[in-house]
Amino acid sequence: MNEFFTEIWGHRIRYIKSKDGGNPIAVLFIHGLGSAADRWMDLPEAISLYFGAYALDLIGFGKSDKPTSLSYNILEFVEFLREFIRKELIEFGEIILVGHSLGGYIACEFVNKYPTLVKKLVLVDSSGMLDKPTPLLEEYLDIAMNPSYDRVISVFRKMLGNPLFVSPIVAEIFINNISNEPAKNAFRMTLENSANTQIRPERLQKIKIPTLIIWGVEDRVIPMEHAEIFRKNIVG
Repeated sequence: MNEFFTEIWGHRIRYIKSKDGGNPIAVLFIHGLGSAADRWMDLPEAISLYFGAYALDLIGFGKSDKPTSLSYNILEFVEFLREFIRKELIEFGEIILVGHSLGGYIACEFVNKYPTLVKKLVLVDSSGMLDKPTPLLEEYLDIAMNPSYDRVISVFRKMLGNPLFVSPIVAEIFINNISNEPAKNAFRMTLENSANTQIRPERLQKIKIPTLIIWGVEDRVIPMEHAEIFRKNIVG
């Protein structure tokens, strides 16, 4: 995967993509809160054997700009994603969205607003059904506002099913990405706007494209029962 930068709304946005292979289908990975394109690890690279693979740093996260002028609500992220697709994926005849947590919430609302642009949808432990932050999300917010290596490691180990997946470099990257006020502002506002709002069931019922739902049985960030809400309301 190679690193690139584009400009959206006058801001520098970072993304990674596979080498162009002439494949007409693109898979776009959308990360979760406080994350970035690299946290997908080798998944985009593996997918690139069969599709054009893209993963971006959402505006406000990773190496993308973090403007304080934005509200960081879900509909704003939807329009941001629309502009990214318009600029960077315009040549593809088919797009598959893969969204994790916050990225799943954004992907669902994107499909609702732009149903003809996406052919398939993958939701991985998607948010969009919370009415308030879970205790672990509150801990996550706390370490983002006041990061230290030991506290980040401790919370990340709670968030992952297997603590062995928490490496020192993951903690160091998170601390580096959240170490300035614009990044903290983007994190805080995004959490407030996503953890206190829900996708209404009637909106999920409008999603008609084939959808794959993947969930961790021991997920402590977004409860497993939320998977059933998505499954019941998305037709395909």
